[in-house]
Amino acid sequence: MSLIETIGIGKSYGGVVALEDVSMVVNAGEVTCVLGDNGAGKSTLIKILAGVHQYDKGELRVEDETVRFASPRESLDRGIATVYQDLAVVPLMSVWRNFVLGSEPTVGFGPLRLLDRGTSREITRKALADMGIELRNLEQPVGTLSGGQRQCVAIARAVHYGAKVLILDEPTAALGVKQAGVVLRYVAQARDRGLGVVLITHNPHHAYPVGDRFLLLKRGATLGSYEKSEIDIPELTRQMAGGAELDVLQHELDRVTERAN
Repeated sequence: MSLIETIGIGKSYGGVVALEDVSMVVNAGEVTCVLGDNGAGKSTLIKILAGVHQYDKGELRVEDETVRFASPRESLDRGIATVYQDLAVVPLMSVWRNFVLGSEPTVGFGPLRLLDRGTSREITRKALADMGIELRNLEQPVGTLSGGQRQCVAIARAVHYGAKVLILDEPTAALGVKQAGVVLRYVAQARDRGLGVVLITHNPHHAYPVGDRFLLLKRGATLGSYEKSEIDIPELTRQMAGGAELDVLQHELDRVTERAN
C-alpha cells in the first residue's frame, strides 16, 4: 500500500495550466525525487500534497483513500509534513523554541498553563540526538545556524512528531557541497526509519544518491518517471538538461563550428 499516490493530477489557474496529468507514488522507506527546472510544476505538486492548493483533475490517494485536502492542517493530520525552502522558522527564537513551536508542552492548569521549558529542551535534545545531529547550544537563535543545520533540525522535527511522509522543497538549493551532503545523509536516515520522502530538487547529482524513484517534470507535464534500476545518472542528467532538445542544439553548434573552420 502506497503512502501517497497521485493519479492524473491536474491544476489550472484561470487559463494557465500549472500541472497536467501527473502520476506519482510515494512508498514507505523510499525517496521519490521530483526534478525539474523553474516553472516545471514542482511547487504546484507539493502544494497540492501539502493542502495549500486543491487539484482540479485526477485523484489524490493517501493510504488507499481518496482525499481532497481543504487546508495544510488536514494534510498534516494525515502525517504529511512539508518543509519548505524558507523553513518557516522564527530566526530570533532559540533552536528548542522553534522545535516545539505549535506543539509546546505545558505545566499548570486551565488558563494558568505555562510553557514547560525544561521538557521542551529535553524533547529537542533527544530528538536531535536520535538523528545524530549535534548542536552545541540549543539556546542559540535558529537564525544563527547554517543553512544545512536548519534543514537538519526541520527534518528531525518532522520525524519526531510522527510524520509518515516528509516533503522537502529544494533542501540543498542554497548549500555548498559539504552541507548538501550532510542534509542528504539525514534524508537517507528519514527514509531508513520508514518514512516516505518526497525530495524536490533541480539537481540530479543530489537526487540520484538517495532516490529510489524519479519523476521528471517539464512545463507542468511528466517528462519521465523511472525507478532507480531503470535510469543512470548520466541519462537522468541528460533528460534534465533537455534530452533531445540538447542533442539538436549540439548538432547546430557543431555545424556552426564546422563553418567557422
